[in-house]
Amino acid sequence: MAAPVAPAAGDPEGAGGPKPARNAKPARNAKPAGGPVPGGASAGRRPRRVRGFDVAVVAGYLGLAVLLTGGQWGRPDRLFHQDNDQMLFEWMLARAARAVTGPENPLHSAALNAPDGVNLMANTSVLGLGVPLTPVTLLLGTQPAFLVAVVACLAGTATAWYVLLARRLVGSRVAAAVGGLVCGFAPGMVAQAGAHLHMAAQFLVPPILALVFRPDPGRVGRRGVALGLLVAYQVFLGEEMLVFLALAAGVLAVAYGLADRAAARRLAPAFLGRIGVGALVAGVLLAYPLWFQFAGPGHYRGMPFDAPGFRLDAASFTASARQTVLGDDHLPGLLAPNPTEENSFFGPGLLVLAVVIVIWLWRRPLVRALAVVGLGAALFSLGTVVRVDGVSTGLPGPYRLVAGVPLLDLMVPARFALVCVPVLGVLVALSLDRIRSAAAAPAAAPAAGRAGGPVVPVRLLWGGAVAAALLPLAPTPIRTVPAWPVPAFVADGGWRAYVPAGRTLVPVPPVTGAGISPATFWSARTRLAFTAPGGYFIGPRAADDPTARWGAPDRPTALLLRRVAETGQVPVLTDEDRRQAAVDLRHWRAAVLVQGGLDRGDPVRRTVDQLVGPGREIDGAWVWDVRGLVG
Repeated sequence: MAAPVAPAAGDPEGAGGPKPARNAKPARNAKPAGGPVPGGASAGRRPRRVRGFDVAVVAGYLGLAVLLTGGQWGRPDRLFHQDNDQMLFEWMLARAARAVTGPENPLHSAALNAPDGVNLMANTSVLGLGVPLTPVTLLLGTQPAFLVAVVACLAGTATAWYVLLARRLVGSRVAAAVGGLVCGFAPGMVAQAGAHLHMAAQFLVPPILALVFRPDPGRVGRRGVALGLLVAYQVFLGEEMLVFLALAAGVLAVAYGLADRAAARRLAPAFLGRIGVGALVAGVLLAYPLWFQFAGPGHYRGMPFDAPGFRLDAASFTASARQTVLGDDHLPGLLAPNPTEENSFFGPGLLVLAVVIVIWLWRRPLVRALAVVGLGAALFSLGTVVRVDGVSTGLPGPYRLVAGVPLLDLMVPARFALVCVPVLGVLVALSLDRIRSAAAAPAAAPAAGRAGGPVVPVRLLWGGAVAAALLPLAPTPIRTVPAWPVPAFVADGGWRAYVPAGRTLVPVPPVTGAGISPATFWSARTRLAFTAPGGYFIGPRAADDPTARWGAPDRPTALLLRRVAETGQVPVLTDEDRRQAAVDLRHWRAAVLVQGGLDRGDPVRRTVDQLVGPGREIDGAWVWDVRGLVG
């Protein structure tokens, strides 16, 4: 998640550079020594024109994002390593396209979990990505649309931070480019991008922060409306990210206000006014979607997993993530809950560099505030009990303070470390800009000038230190795994001859819980051509029990076939098992059962044969026509 930046108004040294001499007149066309800072000399400047360097930076971000996703382009038989998550988001992109092109409720779908459907607002529907990507989904399919979304999230986040840094915080575009690179491609961002689009889509965070912390007190109403619109849009990208943003921005505002009380008093009225107007606008726009999420059909309470258990080991902050040039597959697995939540892993070099920057630029209120936000987020990511190198210390973690707070109790502690990513990116950019300004104004360092001007060597040394800290974090392409292809019987539409309107196609086994879901995958790759029971989503435990669980409520036949798929053991079936299968098939409104590629597939096939009668092979799939059995 992106961390906030705050106005540097009131900073006695602008962007950290020396004060001009009393009564000194600035040279014509001269820039402030520290570059543009919110509330400083450049706050009222018109936006700078796009230059060739800007285009090159954005092109570099895009090229890197494409490189990281290269394991899947043109490979429909590959998925990123968290394959079930990719299946889910491909399905969400297909569902968004369906909502754009047809008269369907974008907040609910009956295509999965027949006959009850899925509350999409209560799941990660990423409509903010799916709707604009509709042409890609319709023309090229869900896999290319998913990869375009990953590229947009990584490169878009880096670009958004680059723009904010260049226009509001630093004068050096090189410094802004490096800061944007850290913010968009840190190990935690790459880890999330391979599975969780809602966590990687952070490109609206810098614009939101730019409006919240704008130093110009004018146009409160207009900017408040813009803020409300962006916040509403962020909800349809990822609500969890918005909560992290609100928490980080709140801590930053308080920390900055304590560090520079004069600036806080001057900026508070406009700051609060923009937030108030923005909250009103967002509240009006989100009233119905949020009601649907928390009270509509298929809503649930809590989470289907132990959220506080997803925490980071303190040693992870100095380790190397899997998907970096120095990473391995063993150590990260001991320090993070899973490969997707490797949200820290900054390595010792970057952390030491950050400490040096904070000490060096401590006089700046912005730096002090960022240090508070980053340190607090890092501590909260450790969960309720601190672990170091896999061993519990018994020390209570700060997350314990909010573990029971509504909404916050649904958040994964490990993801607090994502707040540290842009904090580090901004600190690195500020340091590079400070070195640049010192080199551009050698008169500000008279002692260095008398010694022959060793400013350039210092600049090179600092640039080398930054490079040495960042190079070990260079990302490698996101790992992929093989995927069973969608059988031609499903992909080419052969199923249509068996499934009349109002009936369902049941993939075998009909998955329960959080298992890999062929229903979700096949539905996504066929752009929701058929209706199926089950799927991979979060829903209520039962119609009268809103407790959260993965997938649809268990049916006996689904549990039976799942056990066979997991163990490879064909059970001895009874007439009661066959009667129950008929009941479950009627509940699902099944017309046909279809089995594609599956590990231990033969035992599953033989079990289904005993339940509903022999099936037959059609276009690469085993098919059981159960219309006569269901009635």
